[in-house]
Amino acid sequence: MRKKLICLLLALCLALAGCGKISYGVNPVMTLAEQEYSMAFRNGDSLYYYVVGAIEELNAEGTVAELAHKWLGSNMVSFGKDADALSEYQAPEPREFIIGVDENSFPFAYGEGGNYWGFDVELATKVCQKLGWTLKVQVVEKDKVYIELYSGNIDCAWGGLALPQKEIDNNSYTIYGPYVKNDIVIASRDGSNIWNTLQLNGRNMAMPTTQEAMDALQSAGKVANRLGQITRLAGGTTECFSYLYSGKCDLILTDSTAIAYYNSH
Repeated sequence: MRKKLICLLLALCLALAGCGKISYGVNPVMTLAEQEYSMAFRNGDSLYYYVVGAIEELNAEGTVAELAHKWLGSNMVSFGKDADALSEYQAPEPREFIIGVDENSFPFAYGEGGNYWGFDVELATKVCQKLGWTLKVQVVEKDKVYIELYSGNIDCAWGGLALPQKEIDNNSYTIYGPYVKNDIVIASRDGSNIWNTLQLNGRNMAMPTTQEAMDALQSAGKVANRLGQITRLAGGTTECFSYLYSGKCDLILTDSTAIAYYNSH
């Protein structure tokens, strides 16, 4: 019986190896905060209509779903869909379109090698191609979106941004969205014996160095105090997942949308 079991395990390993690689799933253990990502424009800015129209045409063409599957594994984003959304407007003048992104919001926007990547960045690139514009990416903090918009430093806040609720309630800017939900979570590897908060005692965790991550951890209260060593990584989300996969930590503090990316790649 034991010999048969060993043979079965070996066969499973060979089958996985034959697929090219062994994938490792990551599962949320505890949700610390719930967020929604939206886009923000200056109130009264006609750019809003062109950008929204381009997105809705791209969505009707299937481009949005294609990018969502690429970056998230499924079409979990929610935009309007209209194949003729731009037909009622005059052709836009060529211009530079500046988006403000949170560079720590992988897989929606992140910096690597001096360039910016992610779902939002790639979709913004497609929008600019449709409108005949040139895209520029500017890093911003979500608490400074209002200042960045009305100073003219950016034309649109768009890149993994959970906008301040107070500014949304005060109609400080024009919102398109929310287009996706995101949870900040504590997560563990598939196959570990950590599947709920009862197993968190003494466990080592890696997390990004962002203030948003620290605020989420502090919101966990006594649960956070039960953890073992907490390592803050300047490399952000990607470095946290590398730590988890290599066994350097038991848990990571991350985003549910990042988990969707890694579980599908």
